[in-house]
Amino acid sequence: MSANYGLRSLRREKITHLQVLVFALLAGNLLGCSPVTALPTPIPTHTSVPTSTLTPSNTPTLLPTNTLSPTVTPTATITDTPTRTATITLTPTITPTLPPPEGFVNVAQANCRYGPGWAYLYKFGLYQGISVEIQGRTDRGDWVFVLPLWYETGCWIKADLLELTSGDIFSVEPYYGVLPFSDIYPPPWITEVTRNGDEVFIAWSDVRMTADKYRGYLLETWLCQDGELVFTPVNVDGLTTVFIDEAGCSEPAWGRIYSAEKHGYSKWRLIPWPAHEPPLTSMR
Repeated sequence: MSANYGLRSLRREKITHLQVLVFALLAGNLLGCSPVTALPTPIPTHTSVPTSTLTPSNTPTLLPTNTLSPTVTPTATITDTPTRTATITLTPTITPTLPPPEGFVNVAQANCRYGPGWAYLYKFGLYQGISVEIQGRTDRGDWVFVLPLWYETGCWIKADLLELTSGDIFSVEPYYGVLPFSDIYPPPWITEVTRNGDEVFIAWSDVRMTADKYRGYLLETWLCQDGELVFTPVNVDGLTTVFIDEAGCSEPAWGRIYSAEKHGYSKWRLIPWPAHEPPLTSMR
């Protein structure tokens, strides 16, 4: 009995040790089967320094209220209504353009010149019966500028050497024209101008011209006669001349001088024209 009892106690201790060993193995297996998870390594981050931030205060929100819209009352506006003014429309008056006067030479031969007077150079001759068109005149109408039929240029002719076939000489405007210019010789210098009453004495220097070219000196003057200025051209073969210049014109008399040669005229030089002396008032 005692021996059996000892065997039983020994078996119980072995069984108990075996159970402890099995339990320990099982516990180790369980621990080995559950993996240990490593904790994540913290990554350093930049920490912003906090700044003072104004914390908005609680602002009460206004709730919309019913607002009465103003009623627009139309106001009558007084507008000035323009009064219609009758517009007067001017009807242009058509002035008929008259054809220039025409005529023909009534003498055997007439000299046609570069200017309105015997003082000017000869340009060409016009024979009896040649038709002309009158394009200009002097103020008095004693000389006319004409364009002869089949001629390219015009010239001056004395009015009484023509027979008019149509029109009137005074239907055309006064005309002067341009003299042919020559730069071969200069104009003369005025050496003396004196007045004795209505007489005006003029002297000038000699311009040395060849005998072939010399045509004297042309003086164009505007002289006072019967209360009006009259155009008076003269050609002088010499170095002095006298003009009659009366008093009583609203404009002063004046004149100019050229050297003349067979091809034309020099530049002109102004004559220092002497004025009339005012009448002396008797002293009492």
